[in-house]
Amino acid sequence: MVKVTKGVIAAAGRGTRFLPVTKAYPKELIAILDKPNIQYLVEEMIGAGINQINIVHRPNDEKLRQYFTPDKELESFLKENNKEFFLASLEEIWKKAKIYFTPQDPNLPYGNASPILSVKNFVGNDPFVYMFGDDIVVEDKPGNYLSRLIKIYQQYQPAVILGAQEVPWEEIDRYASIKYLNDPQYPNRATEVLEKLSADQAPSNIAQFGRFVISNKIFPVLAKQGLSRDNELWLADANNTLAKNDVAIAEPISSGQWLTTGDPLRWLKVNLVFALKDPEIAPEIKNFFKKPNI
Repeated sequence: MVKVTKGVIAAAGRGTRFLPVTKAYPKELIAILDKPNIQYLVEEMIGAGINQINIVHRPNDEKLRQYFTPDKELESFLKENNKEFFLASLEEIWKKAKIYFTPQDPNLPYGNASPILSVKNFVGNDPFVYMFGDDIVVEDKPGNYLSRLIKIYQQYQPAVILGAQEVPWEEIDRYASIKYLNDPQYPNRATEVLEKLSADQAPSNIAQFGRFVISNKIFPVLAKQGLSRDNELWLADANNTLAKNDVAIAEPISSGQWLTTGDPLRWLKVNLVFALKDPEIAPEIKNFFKKPNI
C-alpha cells in the first residue's frame, strides 16, 4: 500500500479580488472567525495523516512563513499572562507536521497548476495531496473527506483523484465540470475535466474543487501543457489529459461541504457557516439577524 504523507498548498496567487487588503498580506491569511483560511487546510491535512506540508507562496513574501514559525517572545508573553491557549492550535500543528515553504518560480506562468512545478524536488516520486489555498471543506472532523480520497488512491492507484461536488447549473461556468464514465473497475471514473464552460456546454454540474491526490504522472503532463485561454496554467487541463490517457477518479463529497473563499462574498458565507456551527456564538448570530432593519 502506497503511503501518502506529503501535501502541497497553493498560496501563490495575487488575491486581486481582495485588494486592497491583499496588498499587505496573502489572502490565505485572511481570517475565518479566529483562524486564517490556510490554517484550516493545514489542520485538514494533518487530520488525514499528512505530516510533510509544503506551502507554495508568492516570491519575496514571507508572511506565511512568519505565521507558521514559532515566536518565542509572544509565547513568553502569553505564558506570563495565562493566555497560552490562544496559540494552542498552532502548537498542535508544530507537534504533528513539518511545514516547508517554497516561493513559486517567477518564471512559471500564472495559474493553479504552477505551484506543483515549483515543488517537484519536494514531491520526488511520491504521490501527494494538493489543495487550492482558497477552498474550504466544512466537516465535523477535519480530514475525513481527504482520508477517503487517500484510501481510494491506495486502493485503485489512479493517476489522480479529484475532489468533486454538485453545484448549481448557473455557477458551473466558475469551475471545471466533470464527465463520468460508467466503469465497474473504477467507481466514479472521470473521462473529461473541462474548465469554465457555460451550462449549455458543460458535461455535468459536478465541479472539480481544490482537493486532489496526485501521482508523479502529473509532471510530464504539465511540462508539455500549453496555457489556457486566460493565459494561465490550469490544473483542470492536466487532469483532463490524465482522464483521457490514464485513470482519473472524481469522488463526490458526501459528508461535509466544499465552500470557496475566493472572493469577498463567498468568504463572508464561509464565515457565517462556521459561526453557525459554533455553539458559543451561533445563538447570538441568529438573534442578530432576527432584528428589524437587518
